Amino acid sequence: MEVFTRWRTWDAARADLESSGDAARVDLGALAAAAQAAERWHGDQLRPTGVPYVEHLLEALEVLVRGAGVTDTAVLSAVLLHDVVEDTPATLADVEAAFGPEVTELVDWVTKPPAGGAGRQAKRAAKSAYLRRLRDAPPEAVLVKLADRVSNVQRLDRMPPDFQRRYYAETVTYIVPLAEPHPWFAAWYGEWREAFSGLRWTT
Repeated sequence: MEVFTRWRTWDAARADLESSGDAARVDLGALAAAAQAAERWHGDQLRPTGVPYVEHLLEALEVLVRGAGVTDTAVLSAVLLHDVVEDTPATLADVEAAFGPEVTELVDWVTKPPAGGAGRQAKRAAKSAYLRRLRDAPPEAVLVKLADRVSNVQRLDRMPPDFQRRYYAETVTYIVPLAEPHPWFAAWYGEWREAFSGLRWTT
């Protein structure tokens, strides 16, 4: 199972793209703009593991480019921006003003709406509804979500045990089926599922 942790900053990502020849297949200017906007909107936010939030976004970008071989500018821009509406003050209108309707639609598809209540059950119900909705998402939005989840689960063993079990079950139930039409992702998630198969007996 390949792990994607090479790109920690946009400068590192750009240098790697240029040295590998991938720069000829992607729009570096558009990606630089999306990366800079994501850095600006997320600011000093950290992931639960304590690393800068932007590292997660760049991991997801690396998954799409180095792993799945995606070159579509809208998809690659959207993966860098996929959490800005959910986790920062940015709005869909802000995204559209800067990046246009195509990128905005993809970001909208992968943005989890607010829960209908304050309790834990309400939050879980809202998340389940959001994940089920992804079954109707366009393939481009599914690619964004699949890359996002690869970044989140590739080092699942570093998370608390209760979270590992819950997230494994959620990924197998909702995300793995989305990967089936996408050969690279289907293969990666198959390897991941096997690598963490011990968790299925504890869910």
